[in-house]
Amino acid sequence: MARLMTNLYDVSKCTACRGCLVACKDSNQLPAVMEPFKGNYATHEDTNGNTYTLIRFIEHEDPVDGVRWNFLKYQCMHCLDAECMKVCPKKAYRKTEWGATIHDEDKCIGCQYCTYACPFGIPKYRTRTDTVTKCTLCYERVEEGLKPACVRTCPSGALTFGYRDELLQQAEARVKFLRANGFPRATIYGKLELGSGTNKIYVLTDTPDKFNLPVDPKVSANTWVWQDWIKPYAGWLIPVALGASAVSFVTNRLINKGDDHAKGGHE
Repeated sequence: MARLMTNLYDVSKCTACRGCLVACKDSNQLPAVMEPFKGNYATHEDTNGNTYTLIRFIEHEDPVDGVRWNFLKYQCMHCLDAECMKVCPKKAYRKTEWGATIHDEDKCIGCQYCTYACPFGIPKYRTRTDTVTKCTLCYERVEEGLKPACVRTCPSGALTFGYRDELLQQAEARVKFLRANGFPRATIYGKLELGSGTNKIYVLTDTPDKFNLPVDPKVSANTWVWQDWIKPYAGWLIPVALGASAVSFVTNRLINKGDDHAKGGHE
């Protein structure tokens, strides 16, 4: 198996310039999306069908440290055990040998099962194409020996692209440094989350909840029901459901007809 490759994002180095957002738009030829001002410096409230990555601005008030701004680059996590791949009824998702989760729009029917299954709610519906879209980890660039567009553009060194095992070592060294220099709760995010981890790694200066990341991301119960019960047996569950519906319809008609006859006889 090929070595996994991914991005390491260090929040302590990020200046929130949003160069990564612009580079992503340019590389993927995505149109601008104008959203109304909602009292926050973020340009987008969440990822959407035409915005694969964004910078979150999180204002956090600490009783000791006071008000602190936390920045976070947010995009698809390219989970090592991706739920979107499991639930897609058209097999529109695949994994590259080096770990990117790729979505094939030609196979997509826009059902959005992947959106609801994703623990991070990343895949988003795009109206103009009637499909779901998300970050591709710039797999076309990577497979040509280039870095992802966001990494190439980052001016502060907050983004690094390379082999996942090497980046984890860098992340551990960085967290150790941060803990010794004013950030006692610094941690790595993406190493073990969801059991096997994600193919996006974060160095956080505080706990995940301070960056609006799920502390313990989980797959919803509805996903398990669909994946383990409905999807495998859909071939015969649908005819059974239709048959039960037809029986219920006929039965109700007969009962109502009997009731009407009884009422007429009484009168």
